[in-house]
Amino acid sequence: MSYYSPSIEKLIEGFEKLPSIGHKTAVRLAFHILDANEEDVTEFINSIVNAKKNLKYCSKCFNISDSDPCQICGSPKRDQNLICVVEDVKDVIAMERTHEFKGVYHVLHGSISPMNGIGPDEIKIKELLSRIQNNSEIKEIILATNPRVEGEATAMYISKILKTFNIKVTRIAHGIPVGGDLEYTDEVTLTKALEGRHEL
Repeated sequence: MSYYSPSIEKLIEGFEKLPSIGHKTAVRLAFHILDANEEDVTEFINSIVNAKKNLKYCSKCFNISDSDPCQICGSPKRDQNLICVVEDVKDVIAMERTHEFKGVYHVLHGSISPMNGIGPDEIKIKELLSRIQNNSEIKEIILATNPRVEGEATAMYISKILKTFNIKVTRIAHGIPVGGDLEYTDEVTLTKALEGRHEL
């Protein structure tokens, strides 16, 4: 039996569909919206509608953007011959926050996961290959997929395909996070840190 009116129940159910939102959080969010003034609620609704309506995928890198090409691909300051391959749009944002990478991106929109029925054809690998074939000036592909089984499998698959091209293929380093302690670091992370060591 529901303690809420049908309209409130529907609002709560809407919030529960969002990732990482449980029932209690959904109830808090629903009542926050109900307590807000009408102007703020309208602005919030419009921002969602406008984002859905105006955002599109960049035809070059498949990042989400208001424009095509996106700001990164369209910038004359970016090195178009250095491509960082990531799994998700959020990974582009993470890389950009470092202010270190000066190239462009290619967003796969997923990773190879046979257990979940996701093969190479379900993500943007063909588009990456097409991009490389159409630009003979590309000098390096950086594989920045996530350091888990699916990400590693995706990186290995792409690196094998790219062996037929005369392009440098690198993988981002993995290891101990800054501020971390060796005693609390798992064996896989320590192994990756040892493999990725460099001379000082």
